[in-house]
Amino acid sequence: MSHAPRSFLRPQSLALAAAALLSSVAVSAQAKNVVCVWDVAGKTGDVFAAATDYALAMQKHGATLELKGYTDERVAIEDFRAGQCDAVVATSFRTRQFNNIAGSIDSIGSTLIIKNGKVDIDAGYEVLRKVIQVFSSPAASKMMVDGNYEVGGIFPLGAAYPIVRDRKNNTVESLAGKKIAAFDYDKAQGMMIQRIGAQPVSVDVSNLGTKFNNGLLDMVTLPAVAYKPFELQKGIGKTGGIGRLPIVIPTVQIMLNKGKFPEGFGDKSRQFWLAQFDRALNIVKTAEKGIPAAVWEDFPAESIPKYAVMYREARLDIAKQGIYNKTTLNVMKKARCSVNPSDAECATPREID
Repeated sequence: MSHAPRSFLRPQSLALAAAALLSSVAVSAQAKNVVCVWDVAGKTGDVFAAATDYALAMQKHGATLELKGYTDERVAIEDFRAGQCDAVVATSFRTRQFNNIAGSIDSIGSTLIIKNGKVDIDAGYEVLRKVIQVFSSPAASKMMVDGNYEVGGIFPLGAAYPIVRDRKNNTVESLAGKKIAAFDYDKAQGMMIQRIGAQPVSVDVSNLGTKFNNGLLDMVTLPAVAYKPFELQKGIGKTGGIGRLPIVIPTVQIMLNKGKFPEGFGDKSRQFWLAQFDRALNIVKTAEKGIPAAVWEDFPAESIPKYAVMYREARLDIAKQGIYNKTTLNVMKKARCSVNPSDAECATPREID
């Protein structure tokens, strides 16, 4: 009868085996989480820089993040869906499919504040800040989870303005029949464009600037941070301009594959990105100041309320069709009324039932 070698039975050997087992468990626990990060400027952009700081900050919350840069947002999202990364950083137009509540923050005109007949851009950012604070609070944790997906943070890309190749197209009426850029993965944009009798033209972040600059589009809606990377001055030329009436304040959102991260990680992640709000705002304001003053155009004071009504009607119609989340629209109205309580809309507590 054969016997196992005596060395396998020694206490020292058992201790070594146990140590090896514990070591392998520790290594497994510290496995890196891959984060797909979209930034129009790649690894040299501001979004990627913020994500780098995020990776450093999250180490103390039990996650080791490995960043993977993308300039093509569509590919970043596809890799996330395929499980090639555990989280993705992308615009909410793309991430809305994973969480409609957070994705509806970027609804048409929902941050627009008008005071004394003028658009108050800073007040609009304050509305967005308040909404992000609500959704980043522990009380909203359940709303930030949809199945295995969890919103890990939200921060602003900056107010998106109507940018035209010809300033004559600065009214709703003049845009009838004109070609306006619309992301084919955001149905709300196409619906809004069709409402004003214009023609939505399918675009992606990768070709949006080129199509505008080459005259294939009469209008695009983009934040100031896109002006230089997309070389929009080429499309604007001497006849175009940027209307100072933001249609939306788009956000970048972090989407997590919840099961890949430690318990409670989502709350810590959202708090980190909430703390980056002012950093993002400084980047936006620097970009806006970098655009020549002559390019900007203010809308006539008497026409601004008309646009606010048009935005609201479009927003409600889109919500009724299930694209925008009704809870989010009500949260945003509450934020608007806390910033501008004298507005007539504040006579009623909810935007939509």
